[in-house]
Amino acid sequence: MSSSAIEAEVPDLVCQLDNVQGMVDALSAVRWKRHQDAMVELSEHGVVLIVEDTGCLQAKVYLQRELFVRYEYNAEGRPRFGVSLGLFVDCLNTFSAPGRSSMIEIQYPGPDMQLLVKSVDSLDACIYAEIRTRIPDTISWDYNFEPAGSTPLTFTVKSAALKEAIDDLEWPGSSIQIILQPVPPCVTFKGEGHGDLQIDFMYYVNTGLLIAFHCDCQVSYRYKYKFLRATTSNLPGSVIKDNRGSKLTIGRGGMLKVQHLVSVARTASSHPHIDSAGHQQPSRIAYIEFFVKPEVDEDTVNNS
Repeated sequence: MSSSAIEAEVPDLVCQLDNVQGMVDALSAVRWKRHQDAMVELSEHGVVLIVEDTGCLQAKVYLQRELFVRYEYNAEGRPRFGVSLGLFVDCLNTFSAPGRSSMIEIQYPGPDMQLLVKSVDSLDACIYAEIRTRIPDTISWDYNFEPAGSTPLTFTVKSAALKEAIDDLEWPGSSIQIILQPVPPCVTFKGEGHGDLQIDFMYYVNTGLLIAFHCDCQVSYRYKYKFLRATTSNLPGSVIKDNRGSKLTIGRGGMLKVQHLVSVARTASSHPHIDSAGHQQPSRIAYIEFFVKPEVDEDTVNNS
C-alpha cells in the first residue's frame, strides 16, 4: 500500500513548452561562465532561475506560466532546487532542432529528485533526459531593489548598441564608470586604465539608440568591467536582431539593474494559433534581470 502511494505521488510541476530554443536563449543569456550553479524556484506563477557570482553579480530568468502550453503546479509553497546551469542548457539543446520548433515536457521531481525532460511531439521517437539536482545553496543577497529617489534613474538603450558599447570598453581597464546627467540629458560610459575611452549617449541626439531617459540629478558610479560585461556578453542573436531595447536602472546605493526581453514565442509558420491577429503575444517573453553592485571604494558624490 505504501509502495502504490509512492508511485501515485503527484510531482510538484509538470509543464510543456513548444519552443525549446527560446528557453535555451533565455537561460544562455545568464551563462557567463562554463561552470555555474543555478537555483530554480517553482511557483504557481512560473519558474525563476537565479545565478550569482561572488556576491557582486546576480541574474534572474523569469519564465512566466503563460510561456508554457501546459503548466500543472501541485506543490505547497515554493520548492527550490539547485542544478548545473551549463548541464541544463546543454541538455535542452539536444531537444532543439534547427529549422523546427520542438515541444518538450519538464517534470520535477522525479523518483530520485531529478529534473525530468522528454520530447512529446514525435510519434517515431522520444528523447528522454534526467538531470540530477541538489539542495540549493543560500542566495547570499536576495533583496528588494529600491529606487534612488523620487524620480527613477533609468534609461533604455537599444540592446545591440549597449552590447557594442560594453564590448568596446574592454580595452581601457577593469572598471567602468556610468554617469547620468539631466542637463543636457546624457548617459556616459567611461573606462580608464590602459588609456581611457568614453562613450556618450545623448538623449536628444541619439533617440534611435537611447530610447528613454529619466534623471533629475547627476549620478556617477563605477562597476567592475567583468560584471558589467556579463550583463550583455551572452545575449542571444534573437535579442540583437530584434533590438528592442535594454533598460538600465540605478537604485539606492548605486545598485545597477539591467533588464532584457527574450522571445520564447514559436514561429507563426509552425504554430498558427499563437495569436488570432498573427502577432506575438507579450506573454511569450522571458524577462532577464541582472543586478550589479558598484565598487565599494567609489569616490563619487550623489544626491540621495
